[in-house]
Amino acid sequence: MKRIFIAGILIIFGMTVFAQDMAHYTREYMRQDGSYVDRLIVLEQIRDAGITGIGEFYHEALKFLLLRDPDIRDIPEQTAAERSAIILSQGLGNEGVAAAAHDLWRTVEAYSITREGRPAIDPNVMQAALIALGQINGTEFLPQIVQLLNDFNTQSVTNAEARRRMQTVVIGCISALEAMKDISGYRPVFFVSVGSYDPNIRQLASAALPNIAVDPGEIITSIIVDPSTTPDIKIVAWNEMLKTSAPASSKASVAAAALATGWTYATTNLPHIAQLREMRKSAINAIRQFGVADDSVYTNLERSYTSNFTSNQPDYDEITAVLNALAAIKSEEAVDLLYKFLLELHNRRRGGQWRRDRERQIFEWLNACIGITGTRSEQVRLLLTTISRASEYTSAEQRMARNALTQLGN
Repeated sequence: MKRIFIAGILIIFGMTVFAQDMAHYTREYMRQDGSYVDRLIVLEQIRDAGITGIGEFYHEALKFLLLRDPDIRDIPEQTAAERSAIILSQGLGNEGVAAAAHDLWRTVEAYSITREGRPAIDPNVMQAALIALGQINGTEFLPQIVQLLNDFNTQSVTNAEARRRMQTVVIGCISALEAMKDISGYRPVFFVSVGSYDPNIRQLASAALPNIAVDPGEIITSIIVDPSTTPDIKIVAWNEMLKTSAPASSKASVAAAALATGWTYATTNLPHIAQLREMRKSAINAIRQFGVADDSVYTNLERSYTSNFTSNQPDYDEITAVLNALAAIKSEEAVDLLYKFLLELHNRRRGGQWRRDRERQIFEWLNACIGITGTRSEQVRLLLTTISRASEYTSAEQRMARNALTQLGN
């Protein structure tokens, strides 16, 4: 009992000392005749003392700093004010003072690196205030942060010092949007990841993306179908979607958009053509895994097959991706396409011997894929039966058709 009593006395005594200390710090900081350097010394003492639970003090101190901002007369005062703003922003963020959101955004504006009429402002002030806004979940200022980052993304800065300052603030924007976890922050952070920033900034943005949204399907689709985004960006967006833990239905929907864009985007740029082809193949494999989102998929799968079949330089990987996807889908529409492809080959064979090895290779793939579908289609069975008995085919080719019939069963 005596120990409990002593512990209670110590707690009360500690609280009294703490209150007295903060009263002293508050008095010293709020002195009307105090300089910015004096106030910075007070804040550094508080920070170095490791005092916690003083969110209200930090908030009042920041409001006082912003109120006195017009009094700054020279560079030493500006430097002291900037360092004070950083300490106060960090303190508010660590203390989680949600009521300070408005004043933190005022700090972003007051210490903007684009502010005129003062020597260059330390970009770490904006960064600290933005990070703090994320820590306190100041979502009422989410649109402003999104716009701020969008503005940076559209700027072309070549001066090394200006670039360093801008990227310092960009880090704050990324941190805030990552912490707020709102889908509206995904697009600007994505464009940081593919922008002309330094590699460490791009990596920071890439790492933040999964934390902003679990299912960014709508945003990524808008990036892929946007005619102003080039294929090198489209394919990065598509790959980001594949890395998410979004539901299969969302990935299937984005895959449909990626496949369609792979055919509708017109370009003569060879690297871009290659990127579109890779995106199509990846999207087709995703459709095989996640399913068909809409009927446009069948039209574009047919286009992938036919364009390569008639090309002088076919991409066999794209052809096999299409056939394997249709075999996995097993829908009536998928079987109809496989039947259509096989019937075309059959008609070619009846018109004369195949002139290219590709036709026999595709014939083999088609028979195998039709067998996998397990279809009960009578027209498919009739075509396979005809091929298995037709004299135009070799015994090996007839055997391929019989094997497919065996897989389909009776």
